[in-house]
Amino acid sequence: MKVIGLTGSIGMGKSTTAAMFREAGVPVYDADAAVHDLYDQGGAAVAPVGAAFPGVVKDGRVDREELRKRVLSDPAALQRLNGIVHPLVGEDRIGFFKAAEQLGADMVVLDIPLLFETNGHERVDYVVVVSAPPEMQRERVLARPGMTPERLDAILAQQTPDAEKRARAHFIVETGKGLAHAREQVFHIIAAVRASAG
Repeated sequence: MKVIGLTGSIGMGKSTTAAMFREAGVPVYDADAAVHDLYDQGGAAVAPVGAAFPGVVKDGRVDREELRKRVLSDPAALQRLNGIVHPLVGEDRIGFFKAAEQLGADMVVLDIPLLFETNGHERVDYVVVVSAPPEMQRERVLARPGMTPERLDAILAQQTPDAEKRARAHFIVETGKGLAHAREQVFHIIAAVRASAG
């Protein structure tokens, strides 16, 4: 079973691209959704994150906005948080792989925003980077509720630059040319991965 790591900076269209792989019948693991579950009531991350960052747990769940404020401009705090969350996500991912094997999947996609930043690219067979022109990226992100140019710049400062991601990718999905063009690229990637496995 081939493992594809799907990544891309904020606002590049990664979630839309992940949905296209899913529609094509490829199982997709969403790391963000897994973290969301871990932070929710009863989630395995609630107690350890609450102990490491007093005050971020409210009503039995991690307040993501409060946590974001604590770690956004503090690399040491972010590292401490990642040390708690990444092993829990890893355990969750094992269950996903088992389910995909039982389905007889010949490939899976791991949707991981910080694939390069966490060295996840070393544990996949192929890296797919979702990309769009910078002005389109900014326009998309700044249209989100509560987003400001300063917050966007702080997020981008923590992410591997798009040009570097593109240089290190096996495949690139350009989302700036419309959905049909992006979907065509996804089908091409699936075909290429199957051909290399054959």
